Amino acid sequence: MPGQILARGVCRHLASLGFAVIEEFVPERGLRVDVMAMGPKGELWVVECKSSRADYMGDSKWQGYLDYCDRYFWAVDQAFPVELLPEETGLIIADGYDGEILRMAPEDKLAAARRTKLTRKFAIHAARRLHAVRDPDAAIWGG
Repeated sequence: MPGQILARGVCRHLASLGFAVIEEFVPERGLRVDVMAMGPKGELWVVECKSSRADYMGDSKWQGYLDYCDRYFWAVDQAFPVELLPEETGLIIADGYDGEILRMAPEDKLAAARRTKLTRKFAIHAARRLHAVRDPDAAIWGG
């Protein structure tokens, strides 16, 4: 799973910057972002991990993610042809162990109501994931 390996490195890097991270987050029905990150000041970043040219070319949903974050990034490995990526988005080079922000994404702040909704969803999602790790049988009794 090359995309998951990239996501791990991205998450490690963002965590080192003080972000809380969730992989495979669903901000809205029909959308699933590879990494959603919440920063120390409540900022929300979306990072889409692309493992190949074909992976990138097959992604037709990415612009729909812009409405769910303050900053949007692509994460790719060293071999990826970065000239394919839109210049108005952020760029992270990553591997399975770490990442580095090469181009900071422009900031487009979320509306307060959407930020509140996403922050709550982020918290609930993170709590449920932790609960599932601590009590894998919880789903049996509806927990």
